[in-house]
Amino acid sequence: MISKGVTSEIDSIITLTKECGKNLRDIGIDQWDENYPDLESIENDIQTQTLYTYKIKNKIVGIIVLNETQDEEYKEIDWITPKDSKNIIIHRLAVLPSYQGKGIAKKIMDFAEEFAIKKKYDSIRLDTFSQNPRNQKFYLNRGYHELGTVYLKYKKDYPYICYEILTQELVR
Repeated sequence: MISKGVTSEIDSIITLTKECGKNLRDIGIDQWDENYPDLESIENDIQTQTLYTYKIKNKIVGIIVLNETQDEEYKEIDWITPKDSKNIIIHRLAVLPSYQGKGIAKKIMDFAEEFAIKKKYDSIRLDTFSQNPRNQKFYLNRGYHELGTVYLKYKKDYPYICYEILTQELVR
């Protein structure tokens, strides 16, 4: 079940992000560290009602943030849609490591794509860490277009790959 995150779930959400970060580092992917995502970001996501949780038996096993906030570095990318387009941005898609490989990320992305269609967005934009080949394959298999890389201000060692898909491409 997918629903908007609420304040009472912050501890569970932070635990999820910390477990995901540790799991990534354990397999050699330095994408999320001990400081990111931080409590302030999660609180803001909940306050702005842009964080959604995926639950199994009332346990939060996945999250995603859907908003229109683009990192400053996104200006470096030659996006498919023009500058004045209505774009939804995906942030912080995460699934508890013990629940990964069960199709939960796919269900969360299905939700995000349906959300974008229903709210009449022109496209979905996102980025993923260049050292995370599993995520890259995931988005390419869903039909997202790889458009280039940016170095995000909070992670300078490796670039992030930017992707976009037109919502009209999602209507099958």
